[in-house]
Amino acid sequence: MIDPLIVEELIDRALAEDIGFCDLTSETVIPEAAKADFLINTRQDIVVAGIAIAAQVFHRRVPEAKFETFVRDGERAKNGTKLARVTGPARGLLTAERTALNILQHLSGIATETARYVDRIKGTKAVLIDTRKTHPGLRAVEKHAAQLGGARNHRLRLDDGILIKDNHIGVCGSIKAAVAKAKAGVPVLSRVEVECDRLDQVREALDAGADMILLDNMDAATMREAVKMAGGKVPLEASGGITLETIREKAESGVDYISVGRITQSAPAVDIGLDVTITT
Repeated sequence: MIDPLIVEELIDRALAEDIGFCDLTSETVIPEAAKADFLINTRQDIVVAGIAIAAQVFHRRVPEAKFETFVRDGERAKNGTKLARVTGPARGLLTAERTALNILQHLSGIATETARYVDRIKGTKAVLIDTRKTHPGLRAVEKHAAQLGGARNHRLRLDDGILIKDNHIGVCGSIKAAVAKAKAGVPVLSRVEVECDRLDQVREALDAGADMILLDNMDAATMREAVKMAGGKVPLEASGGITLETIREKAESGVDYISVGRITQSAPAVDIGLDVTITT
């Protein structure tokens, strides 16, 4: 679930950014009393994400607007599917159109791309997870979209858990020292994950008592060795440069999780349009 306050703030910022003082085109071209009926259609196969937020955008600008949804977030929709219908004062709906579509297209793009990765690793034990590679100010909704596409969330924020990376290790001096400091300073229910890019580091992390290990930029053969070394004692996460072409091989190495920054950082927006059907 997304904190509703985060969604409200996002909508406020997005509308203010797009509108400015007023929608000069709609105010001058569209009669004040005009009513309109619009359909929101997808123009490609997608996984829907953000339809409820799009409804909130229209209602923020036109409180009396009627928004009827034909699909739910997380559903797969074929090209040409009617996603929703929105009716009400034409001026306000046209003013809100681009903001609503921007959010819907972006989040559905993330969910759609995520689903492609999830489909590639079906039949393996690996679970796709996201990363903190998100766009500033959009993390909550982008990670929600990744979930709708079939992924699980990694850390939402830095205060969600400990992930000791190469620079932390460099400053502390060793994996052993970093893990010891982390274990001494966090609540007992917090897990400590260590990033490793070599097998000797995996051994050091295991001996130091890490609760989870991230295998950074390892090839599949090296990952298989790491899986044998861990022996099921701690979960292993594969990360770094993983693409649709390589994810299956990485999943078949036996790792528990695969994190992919591309699903939130680089997912292309999908093609969704708002088409008028009736005006009065």
